[in-house]
Amino acid sequence: MKSTTVRRVSLSIAVLTALSVVAACSSSDSRKDGKAGNDDRAAGKAATHLSPIAALRTAEKSTDSADSAKVESTTTMGSLMSMTADGALGWADGLTGNLTITYTGGTMADTMRQLGTTSMEARYLPDAYYAKMGEKFAEQAGGKHWIRYGYADLADLGGSSGAYLKDQMQNTTPNQSVKLLLASGDVKKAGTEKVRGVNTTHYSGTVDVAGLAGKNSNLSASQLAGLKKQLTQAGVTTETVDIWVDGQDLLVKKTEKGRMTAGEYTQTAYYSDYGVKVSAAEPAAADTEDFRELLKKQGAGSGTTS
Repeated sequence: MKSTTVRRVSLSIAVLTALSVVAACSSSDSRKDGKAGNDDRAAGKAATHLSPIAALRTAEKSTDSADSAKVESTTTMGSLMSMTADGALGWADGLTGNLTITYTGGTMADTMRQLGTTSMEARYLPDAYYAKMGEKFAEQAGGKHWIRYGYADLADLGGSSGAYLKDQMQNTTPNQSVKLLLASGDVKKAGTEKVRGVNTTHYSGTVDVAGLAGKNSNLSASQLAGLKKQLTQAGVTTETVDIWVDGQDLLVKKTEKGRMTAGEYTQTAYYSDYGVKVSAAEPAAADTEDFRELLKKQGAGSGTTS
């Protein structure tokens, strides 16, 4: 496989797949104090007239403390890609879990078809994630099926956006959408609805993307400035966020929509089976190629991109 193809395929898979998960399940600085979460939940049950802000704070803590869930999501990024993800993720001590990723359209699906498949397994561990490619890729990559993407490497290769990605991937819970609305200062109750047969309360709001990144990450001032520049170049400014919370104060659905230079960005995710057992083992070393080593072997180098 030509080095330019390896670089394009491997880096695209790394960034787009990781970003899709960050969007579905992202970082939190909420308290992991079980007592506080339970007290807030009890308060929510006792006062049905809770304001949207108070109700969302309760939902944030309850969802965060659940530690794991099954996740289904669909994501579209303009003409770049559309994809589905299905699996289970845990966030008690860094991100862990497994997802089946299927690219259903866009240029990313075309790129994957060059490798003989449009689906892959994504396996998440606290310091890296792994992508299992098809047989055609293995034939052209020394017989190895898995690619390891260290989060630190993504930070180096992706510039400021890579640093943000690393930060988010290592501090992950699915209550990010709740935090988005709380941080925005623009949140309203949109009514009550059934989601897959479950009674829920619907909340909605608009978020300043760059502003949220500053409030919800551990990036330096220079990294934040670089991230804001990259978001601006990509045409990303604001997005609308809708979430649905059930009677146990748990997030069961979320949608995020915005505009990019490449077109409309939208993602819908469903969460269920909170507390499900999640396990993810590191793939066999003999069947795994490190992303940086793959680039070096193909003569693509490992310089930083922006």
